[in-house]
Amino acid sequence: MKFSSELLKGVTKNIILATISHKEMYGYDIAKTVKEKSNALVEVGEGSLYPALHELEKKGLIKSRWMVVGGRERKYYTITPKGSKALSEAAKEWNVFSKTITPFFSRAV
Repeated sequence: MKFSSELLKGVTKNIILATISHKEMYGYDIAKTVKEKSNALVEVGEGSLYPALHELEKKGLIKSRWMVVGGRERKYYTITPKGSKALSEAAKEWNVFSKTITPFFSRAV
């Protein structure tokens, strides 16, 4: 089962923040990691990944730098202290939200 784009729309940026919160990564690596960690249920395509990265960077939640690795130039992203704080708040909010919403679906499954 793939999740609807509408459902993912609200959490994509937080998924990206969580993904790069442990190590610096470049775009393709972020997308690949999200897919792997979600058992291929969540895919972040280029059309949503790069605009989200640009917005996160503009807000100061991540920073980027260009690096040459294996002869290829790649833009690597890392979370900032402001981004870590935002991710922590988002995680708290998500936990409360999911606990609040889950009972509404318990009989629907």
